[in-house]
Amino acid sequence: MITGLHHINLRAPEDLLATLRDFYRDALGLEVGPRPDFGTAGFWLYAGGHPVLHLSTQLPHEVPRGPVNPDVPSTYDHTAFAGTDPAATAERLRAQGVAFRESRSPVTGQHQFFLQDPAGNGVEINFPF
Repeated sequence: MITGLHHINLRAPEDLLATLRDFYRDALGLEVGPRPDFGTAGFWLYAGGHPVLHLSTQLPHEVPRGPVNPDVPSTYDHTAFAGTDPAATAERLRAQGVAFRESRSPVTGQHQFFLQDPAGNGVEINFPF
């Protein structure tokens, strides 16, 4: 039985990993923390003491993973994070030059930010009203 989301993993060439690490650390406030030695470069980023984002090196001989059928577009849209203090988060994003769109959903009772990371992955941040 699934009890929750453990982490997400983004896989990219090593130079892009550093850019993603910096983005998730500097723009979103995740903390770089301990990562086991898997024999390749990578990072684990933490929120609330939990490693929620794993960044793994895509080696040169590896083909990026995609849909089983290459004629079918990917179904991945975004990763959503829970956040606090939307005003401070907006200020932090603007200071980092990160464009985002805001929405308030009376249906879900959330104030939401929508943006993209440097690799083009969708990111959502949800704040309670």
